[in-house]
Amino acid sequence: MMTQQVPLHTPFTPASTATDVLLGVDLRGREAIVTGGHSRLGREITRALAAAGATVTVAARDTSRATAAVEEIPGVRVEQLDLSDPTSIEAFAARWIASERPLHMLVNNAAVLFGPELRLDARGHELAFSTSHLGHFHLTRSLLPALRAAHGARVLTVTSGAARIGEIRWDDLNFSSGYNPVAAYAQSKRANTLFTVELDRRYAEDGIRAFAAHPGVIVGPGPHAPGRLDSFRAQGLVDEHGATIVDPVAGKKTIEQGAATLVFGAASPLLEGIGGVYLKDSDVAVIDDEDQPMTADSIPADANIAMLDPEDARRLWNLTEQLLA
Repeated sequence: MMTQQVPLHTPFTPASTATDVLLGVDLRGREAIVTGGHSRLGREITRALAAAGATVTVAARDTSRATAAVEEIPGVRVEQLDLSDPTSIEAFAARWIASERPLHMLVNNAAVLFGPELRLDARGHELAFSTSHLGHFHLTRSLLPALRAAHGARVLTVTSGAARIGEIRWDDLNFSSGYNPVAAYAQSKRANTLFTVELDRRYAEDGIRAFAAHPGVIVGPGPHAPGRLDSFRAQGLVDEHGATIVDPVAGKKTIEQGAATLVFGAASPLLEGIGGVYLKDSDVAVIDDEDQPMTADSIPADANIAMLDPEDARRLWNLTEQLLA
């Protein structure tokens, strides 16, 4: 697996947009699901895939809000899905399987913003891990028949450079011994990359290839909440006036630039024959195991060996199956 984690030297740059990446790519006749495909990055993924000809299903908890957000994008439907609710996941997958539609692209994009207080789902699982990992694992596994039926499918899971520092708390996944919001977020992002590695190992022979992708840091054009401005300034994400700083080479991107790597993983023909890898800047990321401290001018987001460890990936898969049993 690790031998594939080598840059392809694609023609794209950190400043490339989703439109750039899909220029000339024909997705007519292809079916895609984008979880949370109506907001920010998700909406841009939906727009770009639909513009290339794909039929896109936006899976959203709030269907009214999602419908209003994507109603001007042709070729898009909206269906209800709550990733923290197993019943909702199974109902969504059952409807899709019953339709006998193949599934060519599954974009596991939805996530929850971490906050200062510990939040749990109805089963007692920490909410970031529940939504980003458990929910997407359950959804992907439930849709396997449709992914196989595509005879060439991709599962793209949106992760983050935080996967570099994330650790799976094998004995305390839900932070019962003390909650740290950054550690919880990073754990969920590490889970995304490990899930990708094992998913590809298990199902590549069925024509299902898996990718995890870091979009960059996207804070949006603003205005920004007063409570977050100090944090954004400290990270070099906004200037002294509160205006967003865009510096793609440093990992600070617009929504259109951030979505580029995500649609690259979902649809670019440049990735044919590859899988189980972590993407950055519309390419396979380099592996850099050196410590990379975060500064105002540099946001570490290269791959490291730990976030792609195949033994941890198998262990997490088996543990996740037990949690969902």
